[in-house]
Amino acid sequence: MSKLSRHNRITQLISSAAIYTQEELRTKLAENSISVNQATLSRDLRELGLVKTVNGYALPATDDTPLMPPLEQLLTEFVVDVREAENLLVLKTTPGSAQPVAAALDSSEWMELVGTIAGDDTILIVTGSTPTCHVVADRVREAIA
Repeated sequence: MSKLSRHNRITQLISSAAIYTQEELRTKLAENSISVNQATLSRDLRELGLVKTVNGYALPATDDTPLMPPLEQLLTEFVVDVREAENLLVLKTTPGSAQPVAAALDSSEWMELVGTIAGDDTILIVTGSTPTCHVVADRVREAIA
């Protein structure tokens, strides 16, 4: 399948249903007989200019697409507690707020983050080391102070 065809299908998929993660998009593509690895999909998303919103991936600059608020605003509004455990950081949020905060963290330029997992009101952040975890925890605490 050509890159253009794959890009068109990605655009169709995100227009027809809320898709919140690359893995979810990759699965939808596979259901449409389009096999793509994570690196290629990430590059496709960047090339298409897709942005993460509170309603999933979207094409940029549409008037009806609410863009995700800045990370610092999400941290300030929704994070209520920060707990460290070795290279792991747990953020407690208000109910229903963990996933948008985690999505903002995932798309941030915080290079210290290895990844996040979000539930309803809890985010697990994985960092590369205990000292790095302290740096990230301090940054989050400064934002919510």
